[in-house]
Amino acid sequence: MKRILLLLTILLTISSAKAQFPMGGGAAKVTITGRITVLILDSITKNPVDYATVSLIKVKDNKSVNGGLTDDKGKVVLQNVAPDQYKLSIGFMGYRTKSVLVKTTPERPDQNAGAIYLSPTASNLKEVEITGQKAMVENKIDRMVYNADQDVTLAGGTAGDVMRKVPLLSVDIDGNVTLRGSAVKVLINGKPSGTMANSVADALKMIPAEEIKTVEVITSPSAKYDAEGSGGIINIITKKKTAQGVSGSVNTSVGTRQNNGNFSLNAKKGRLGFTSNVGTQYAIPQETQVVIQNQNFLTNSNILQQGFTKAKRWGYNGSAGLDYDINNYNSLSTNIKFNRFENGSKGSLDVSNLNPAAVNSNFTRFSDNTMVFKNVDWSADYRKTTKKEGEEFAVMGQASFGRNTNQFNTVDKLPNNDISINGDNTGKNNEYTLQTDYTYPFSKTTILETGLKGIFRNIQSKYQDSEENFDYDQNVGAAYGVLSFKLAKKTTFKGGLRAEYTKISGQSGAVLNFNNDYFNLFPSAIIAQTLKGNSTLKLSYNRRMSRPSLSFLNPFLNQNDPENRTQGNPSLSPELSDNMELGYSTYIKGSVINASVFYRNTSDVIENVFDPAQKLTSFFNVGTRKSYGASAFASYNPIPKWTLMGNFNINSYEVNGQVGGQTTGVKWNYSTFMRSAFSIKGGWNTEIFGVYNGPRFTFQGKSGAMAFYGGAVKKEILKKKGTVGFNVFNVFARDLHIETVNQSRDFLQSTNIYYPIRSFGVNFSYNFGKINFNAQPKKKKINNDDLKQGEQQQGGMGNPQG
Repeated sequence: MKRILLLLTILLTISSAKAQFPMGGGAAKVTITGRITVLILDSITKNPVDYATVSLIKVKDNKSVNGGLTDDKGKVVLQNVAPDQYKLSIGFMGYRTKSVLVKTTPERPDQNAGAIYLSPTASNLKEVEITGQKAMVENKIDRMVYNADQDVTLAGGTAGDVMRKVPLLSVDIDGNVTLRGSAVKVLINGKPSGTMANSVADALKMIPAEEIKTVEVITSPSAKYDAEGSGGIINIITKKKTAQGVSGSVNTSVGTRQNNGNFSLNAKKGRLGFTSNVGTQYAIPQETQVVIQNQNFLTNSNILQQGFTKAKRWGYNGSAGLDYDINNYNSLSTNIKFNRFENGSKGSLDVSNLNPAAVNSNFTRFSDNTMVFKNVDWSADYRKTTKKEGEEFAVMGQASFGRNTNQFNTVDKLPNNDISINGDNTGKNNEYTLQTDYTYPFSKTTILETGLKGIFRNIQSKYQDSEENFDYDQNVGAAYGVLSFKLAKKTTFKGGLRAEYTKISGQSGAVLNFNNDYFNLFPSAIIAQTLKGNSTLKLSYNRRMSRPSLSFLNPFLNQNDPENRTQGNPSLSPELSDNMELGYSTYIKGSVINASVFYRNTSDVIENVFDPAQKLTSFFNVGTRKSYGASAFASYNPIPKWTLMGNFNINSYEVNGQVGGQTTGVKWNYSTFMRSAFSIKGGWNTEIFGVYNGPRFTFQGKSGAMAFYGGAVKKEILKKKGTVGFNVFNVFARDLHIETVNQSRDFLQSTNIYYPIRSFGVNFSYNFGKINFNAQPKKKKINNDDLKQGEQQQGGMGNPQG
């Protein structure tokens, strides 16, 4: 605790000192400056023109005083502009250069030049008319970006459906996400959500696919990020509008599998911006066939359960935020998010004890299982910049309050009497974070990033009519430094070191008390070499950690299925992994090729283990895992409006066990994805896709392969402000059969689930208000990415979460 208090003292000291920079004695002379905002669009397609050059030239002496490149939305903001009369000169290859006059004054230092349209040159005109869609996948130095807003087949789905199509990721039938076979940390707009601490799979089902703009897969996080996530980080970027005036959107999807609705309203006037969003979802209950068999070779028992269960799932979420620019160098923002999500299942199973000597060998088991997750996140950020381009100081605070309940009721209808088992668990997950970051550019190519962070967590789990409650405190203090610079003209290096101190204390019931603390260093380094022909070669190394989260730690005993009970383990240690990656990417006549190989060594691997004597599944540090593998991605345009895309991942799985000396041997996990999209004149878009995930191996067994496929068509309507579409999913088969097998010398456990997965749906979206081009400068966000995310711990009746 002393180390955490020391870190916070340093944090507050830096905050008070940095808030006053630039430093120096005496009062500084205040110079009034403003900014000029410009949006560059193609005059024919009305699409943004990214990487266009914008120069700001003084009219009186015709000298260039400022400039920049447009982003992927066609926008550029020129900062620190003194009051005067200027000429904007805009140019880009294939377009005619255009000039526009603008004027700023001390009374009105900020000017919005609005949308400026560039006309294609004669030789480029025909090509512009048939330009296809934006690339679905973009490759950057430390991450791969999946542009979900370009995927028409996602309409009516959730974030879980999006994840199935993102390169490098694998998603099981419950919705749990892994990157190259290892755990990841999932962020929303660069920030954690309290709901993720309970269940990533359920949290992803709460986000409509229509609200997702991009998904960033960060395979080589620098030391600036929290060390959580053995495989890396996934950052989901949602659509956000802050146009001058009022704007918003309406999205709705109705289908046989799930139904979503979402409404957003945004407003901006001057330096004040407001954003809001509210959404809901409901999955139509459908029967799922379940067959579960448990064989215990030590007791010579063999129990078979078969029947049906019907899942239920619904929820709602919302958010509201304010952004205010105090002046050109100081800004404030605050945001609040809330959500509620409920899922569970009701069903009946015919139970047969196949041992001839068994008493009550045949009966019916009725089960009702409900889980409710509620969470509120509130954050506030302060950001300060200076006249030195790239220099920035930020202070951020966040509070998250999560509540969840888990209730089950199981009744065995025996010939002479009924046996009933009930359970009721209420959990609280409170988290408070304070963070500060400072960026200083020594030059355009040499940049220093440093910061401090403190996280304070309290987890409580209370059981109905029981004194065996769980109270858990986890405090984390962290500091980091990252330096990036040019090693040579075409060689870039980015390296850093992160230090984290963790203090844990808790009590489980009246017997188990535990205290633990540990200090870790997490180095990171990445070197990138630019080659001929727009090709890039990169080599990276980083150390990562996965601390167990609530679903791993909670000792609540879930007996929804008495033959397959589940329970968390509060004595878990964190995972530690060392990761190396070599990657290559190139662009050949509009085609994109990305390939990489990697190696990962992870100690104290956390996995679930089944004990046949207790009929119990819990979590343990099972051993050390070595994994190596490769990924390949390619995108090709036979013609400008037709895009073909494919992705393939493979990685080894091998654990040298600490639990009973068990080792797994070398196994292979693999997945592949194919997509074909075609744009038709008149605002039509069509797409088909297919996903195949091979068997997924675990410490005691494996889960079966899965195949998904679908298609969609979408049409622009209402002067391109709206769209209407139709999509299908696994149309040729009602059910998806998944077999999961766990086994050892003492037992064999098999579960066969037949999920109803075929679906049809229609969707509609409408955007109103002004075009989004006057967005606020990108804010620093808090990223609490230091907890290993939990997989589903359902009752054992095959509760479908797919």
